[in-house]
Amino acid sequence: MDTVKRSSQTILDELIERYPRLDVCKADIKAAFDILLKSYRNKGKLLIAGNGGSAADSDHISGELTKSFMFKRAVDPKLSEGLAQLFGEDGKTIVDNLEGGLPAIPLPTFNASNSAFANDVGWRQSFAQLVNALGLEGDVFLGITTSGNSGNIVDALMVSKVKGVRTIALTGRDGGKCKALADVCIIVPEKETFKIQELHLPVYHALCAMVEAELFEPRRSA
Repeated sequence: MDTVKRSSQTILDELIERYPRLDVCKADIKAAFDILLKSYRNKGKLLIAGNGGSAADSDHISGELTKSFMFKRAVDPKLSEGLAQLFGEDGKTIVDNLEGGLPAIPLPTFNASNSAFANDVGWRQSFAQLVNALGLEGDVFLGITTSGNSGNIVDALMVSKVKGVRTIALTGRDGGKCKALADVCIIVPEKETFKIQELHLPVYHALCAMVEAELFEPRRSA
């Protein structure tokens, strides 16, 4: 893990340098970053969903955002001061181990809700139900679907739009139905599922790193 962060623009430029084929997505990646940054600066949160390998990607993204990723993130000074004042040495010990984090919720991990809804109603609207329950105006929904046509992602995008939740789709092929529904649709230049997924990973790693670079200061060792 680095001790000094790069700028968000440098991270994006490095992504394209390493994966030249993603140059066709560069403007959309930047637009997705702008949506995420604005939401987080306004105390919003990210809801993420996908199926199969994309469900695993949802969890992966959450892991990169809720704790340090490219560098050790400093904790909010108010939290540090409050813990030290209220709990003394115990509070200071907690502060020494905490990292800055961002709310990022992987909807496929809601096993009780998803299985109950699928059993009682149907699988297709399970993510839409969670967006309905958790999404607030100014939040962001990121739907990952290699075809761009996964029904439960499409329906979640529709609910997001009505609730004022900004939307990003991460897809391949021609973008499918998500291309018209999402505020930003990042369409990686591949057609086969596993090849699309292979390009999704560097894209979302870059997005996580870019957000981190803008919102956190590196934590300095004593």
